Amino acid sequence: MFKRSFHSKDRAGKSVRPSKRSFREDQKLKLQQKLDSPPVGSTLTSPIITLVVGQEPRIFAAHEDVLSLSPFFTAALRGQFYESATKRVALPDEDPQVFSCVLEYLYKGDYYPRLLFNKRRASFELEDAQDPHNIGGCGSVESTVHISGAGGALLKDTVIYCAAERYGLDELKRLALRKQGLQSGITVDVILRSARFAYDNTPDSDSKLRAHYLALIIRSRKTFKRSGTMQMEMEIGGSKLFFDLFVAMCNHVDDIVDIGNNRSPKTI
Repeated sequence: MFKRSFHSKDRAGKSVRPSKRSFREDQKLKLQQKLDSPPVGSTLTSPIITLVVGQEPRIFAAHEDVLSLSPFFTAALRGQFYESATKRVALPDEDPQVFSCVLEYLYKGDYYPRLLFNKRRASFELEDAQDPHNIGGCGSVESTVHISGAGGALLKDTVIYCAAERYGLDELKRLALRKQGLQSGITVDVILRSARFAYDNTPDSDSKLRAHYLALIIRSRKTFKRSGTMQMEMEIGGSKLFFDLFVAMCNHVDDIVDIGNNRSPKTI
């Protein structure tokens, strides 16, 4: 079991619930004000779009103005995915659970569990993560999701990051990455499977999520080098992940050597 926190300083100790405010509260407040007093052309007066999501379709509905916050949907509402007569968009390859989070973000500026700021500790934490009274249901903060064809559980925030990449939502990518950094108790197999998923669903130019996984593995190398799962994954190969990991490890060693040379010049 991989028990190291992405950022150990963000672990909470006491179960006392301090005063909190949610991430991007000011932006959500502005959105609520617009909803309470909608001007002409606002989200409440724009057409309702039906979205058919997944291989076993689930139906969602959203305002056109809200969907248009995403460049993907701006194009989709004018392209082949859109049935203008019925105001319907088909997304057969999307996962309904993931899309639900994306839609929640478009309306509220966040998705469950929300990112909260703990004033007492001056750090961020996830909603309900430290509440001992929340057992099951909405109170249980589930860190993984199951996506068809993935071969097992994936980190939810990684999947949402990749969805945000498809939909052109850079702020959602930043939010998902920050939330993932607060997760702990994640097993090696879930981390490696999620890393492969990240590499398969982000461009080579991605400098955030991929680097996040490389840094995590290097930082926790003692755990990963003892892992049979890590050995099996590296023997299977088939992903740019492992070459990038090799390069990152080389850079890490070079940094150590440079620090040592500054103190006592030598070579390796």
